[in-house]
Amino acid sequence: MNAALETLRRDFGGDVIEPGAAEYASAGRTALVQGSPACVLRPRSVGDVRAGVRFAAEAGLVLSVRGGGHGFPGFGTNDGGVVIDLSGLATVEVVDKERHIVRIGGGATWGQVAAALAPHGLAISSGDTRSVGVGGLTLGGGIGWKVRKHGLALDSLVAAEVVTAGGEVVRAGVEDNAELFWALRGGGGNFGIVTAFEFAAHPTTDVFFGKIAFPAQEAAAVLQGWADLLRAAPEDLTSIANLANPLAGGPLAPIEVQVAFDGDDPHLAARAIDPIRRLGTVIADDVALRPYADTLVDGMVAPPGIRLFTRSGFVGRESVPEALRILAAAGAAEGAPFISVRSLGGAVARVPGDATAYAHRRAELMIGTTVAGPAPVVEAALPGLEAIWGRLAPHVSGAYVNFLASAGEEDVAAVYPPRTYERLAAVKRQWDPGNLFARNHNVRPR
Repeated sequence: MNAALETLRRDFGGDVIEPGAAEYASAGRTALVQGSPACVLRPRSVGDVRAGVRFAAEAGLVLSVRGGGHGFPGFGTNDGGVVIDLSGLATVEVVDKERHIVRIGGGATWGQVAAALAPHGLAISSGDTRSVGVGGLTLGGGIGWKVRKHGLALDSLVAAEVVTAGGEVVRAGVEDNAELFWALRGGGGNFGIVTAFEFAAHPTTDVFFGKIAFPAQEAAAVLQGWADLLRAAPEDLTSIANLANPLAGGPLAPIEVQVAFDGDDPHLAARAIDPIRRLGTVIADDVALRPYADTLVDGMVAPPGIRLFTRSGFVGRESVPEALRILAAAGAAEGAPFISVRSLGGAVARVPGDATAYAHRRAELMIGTTVAGPAPVVEAALPGLEAIWGRLAPHVSGAYVNFLASAGEEDVAAVYPPRTYERLAAVKRQWDPGNLFARNHNVRPR
């Protein structure tokens, strides 16, 4: 390793952070997981990324790639390996004003993107958190406040600049390395390091955004009515229903319906949102016209010793009533996890199922559960969580890779159905036959 490290210092123009450095502890952790890597590399150029990849490969060390660092499994760090932290590659540039093409560095966050695009009146369908990285979210899907109108984040991707396992730089797009481009859109970080993304942004206005809350005892009726309304709602409306928030009373917490209407016409917004208000007894309502960038929230950084365990699944239309009945009952029980239900459909469902490696296009809802606390508390909660998912099993399918804390073979199989996985494995075999990029929901080269 020493010889490889000397070569790295000669070729690498960024920062090399090793144990003993003042910033090592912070550099070695993600938002949710503390690691102890052999070194953290902070490149300042694509050439630096290439040098970092070659170093990790030659030294035979585990390689982690970090964008925003919010991944639940903590793939953005490790113990004893190399971390390439892309935060220095965070430029956001409108490169084609007529077609609204935006080039974004692989280490940028969605908050940086929203702020940079706001003066241009542009936006990209993304997630809902400022500090989440563009890279991780996009490569796994990208479900946020514009998803029903403009699709997933990856649906706006037109090209990517990728550093491969061999340390080369290639372009992936519809006309350049098309199969790699297909795999990047949903296949995660399995195939290389994306140092730049090119998106087709869209013109945006302010949006009507906020939450409408109802008493906890009305959760079952509100959930069912909410799902029925969203099925027929205009695609301008995207919504999330949250219940059993442990910070607001757990099983006694109000059910909160968050809404985002993608437009600034108050009459159209009221026509879409008012039916939700009539679902029950409104106890809070802060929906207002806001800049799109203000819909993004600050991401959580877990205090030392606090663990988060998140699991997700998709629900097709025919299973919605029973899945929501189970969730309402689970949310009312002692020790309930935090439960979130997200509306999908619209633009997501209009993309053919095999057009990208994101394979869950026909789902009407995505559900997620989260438990948090010290490790013993989380471990004690897992049997109850497993029981909830056992009841849900006949009514859900798949998993969303960005809301998944575990990464075993069953998890990977849930994210990537067999035909998708086989195609991804073929791409992996071409671009990363040695599985250098294994710190992810891993697709092995077959």
